[in-house]
Amino acid sequence: MGKGNRSSNDDRSDSKNPNNPGHQASEDNRADQLNPDHEAYQASRGEEEDDEDEE
Repeated sequence: MGKGNRSSNDDRSDSKNPNNPGHQASEDNRADQLNPDHEAYQASRGEEEDDEDEE
């Protein structure tokens, strides 16, 4: 199996394997999407970013 024939299961295995460099990036992305103070939070929910300073 060559590198061009990777399945989605291969990618998932890489992101779940703590010995793989992609694991930390996957964990960081997940944390960003769960953090309401991060712009990725709104983007992952289809919301537009709100400015808290507006009245």
